[in-house]
Amino acid sequence: MSDLNKEVVDLVWGRPSSGGVSASIFRRWTQGFVFSENEHTALEQFEGGPCAVIAPVQAFFLKNILFNRESPNWRQMTEEEQRTALCATLSEILESACSSPATEFCLVTWAKGQIPHTSKNTNTQTQPQSQSQTQDVPEPESSQPPQEQQPTALAAEDLGFEQFHSVLHKRTIISVSSLREEVLSLYHTWRGCCGVLLFLYSVILTKGIENIKNEIQDTLEPLIDPVHGHGSQSLVNLLVTGHAVSNVWDGDRECSGMKLHGIHKQASVGFLTLMESLRYCKVGAFLKSPKFPVWILGSETHLSVFFTKEMSLVGPESPSEQARRVFQSFDPEDNGFIADSLLEDVMKALDLVSEPEYVSLVKSKLDPESLGIILLGPFLLEFFPDQDSGVPDSFPIYHYNGLKQSNYNERVEYVEGTALVLGFEDPMVRTDDTPVKRCLQTKWPYIELLWTTDRSPSLN
Repeated sequence: MSDLNKEVVDLVWGRPSSGGVSASIFRRWTQGFVFSENEHTALEQFEGGPCAVIAPVQAFFLKNILFNRESPNWRQMTEEEQRTALCATLSEILESACSSPATEFCLVTWAKGQIPHTSKNTNTQTQPQSQSQTQDVPEPESSQPPQEQQPTALAAEDLGFEQFHSVLHKRTIISVSSLREEVLSLYHTWRGCCGVLLFLYSVILTKGIENIKNEIQDTLEPLIDPVHGHGSQSLVNLLVTGHAVSNVWDGDRECSGMKLHGIHKQASVGFLTLMESLRYCKVGAFLKSPKFPVWILGSETHLSVFFTKEMSLVGPESPSEQARRVFQSFDPEDNGFIADSLLEDVMKALDLVSEPEYVSLVKSKLDPESLGIILLGPFLLEFFPDQDSGVPDSFPIYHYNGLKQSNYNERVEYVEGTALVLGFEDPMVRTDDTPVKRCLQTKWPYIELLWTTDRSPSLN
């Protein structure tokens, strides 16, 4: 791994000053994929930062147990079921990231004889000791190692940045079936100290450092912010879509002669962000309308997950949804209108009749005052009237936040509720205006949320 260390470190952590990477930020990232004691299918996050990896893994994990698992009781799992489902999820993300036509995967693990020594503590969450106390033994081959060897929590502060990178080993795997077997055999490595970072490095090397650099908008921006320790949008997109693009809109855009990469196909799980409600960005349909009703929610500082079992909320694009997406691709400023000169291009992109005489007729109908603009609403009404979205009026919902301190009584548990999707004309007392609601309103403008708890779940 030594020849790749510098490239990986520069990509993930940036080119640190003489002081090196902040010890406190690195420590916040040194945890494994650990399930909550209070919610068998929820991963726990110990400190701020690694949500950029944990939340996407949680989203795919929920997608798999809600829609690919026969058991109706998705909130209850044995340890063996957790092992199987988590490793299947990690494999799925690695497969998505693989860019090589030869299907070559990389797994980053501890070098033989360099597994951080662990010991059981009172919380059944174990911690690696200092460098002088690393075990000189191979990684346990058994799928059920002794309890005292199971590292399941934060790494000890003594496991420093340099030491961590000095004891890594890269494995190359050349088939999907072998990848799944290897990931499963490494379950206790993913759960153990630094499991999140080991998985992140595995995704990066599977994708390929050069491939990531070609997709990131600013190659000088590291995947982990060196000041605040949070993951970048490129990192989140890499895990969600397999592509480390920096933007969340649909397709590519030109800006001052530079091509800015966005999302190119419908994602399996979605992404919504509070930043859109503040008009800092615009999430495209490929993330906003995923294949499964599971959405990662972004706030200014954190990532959580909103989900439901209501499959009617997602699925293939309807003609009106496609039309909205295509229209908005010609409206990069998100003004809600386009110049009338672009109408013919939009109609061609949607395979509508686009003969000049007909386009001219449509222009006069949609812009009767000759203002030179075509509004989105009238355009959809003209070509796609009376299309029922198929969204039910109400459906059960859940919210996940992996941070203990962000949960009621510091117990990482799903918050349950009911969503009401109304129309702008529906007379009803509105629920409180909360960050979660404002985030969801970027997809459902008139959504109302009724939670079973006394307080709304936290986005932060």
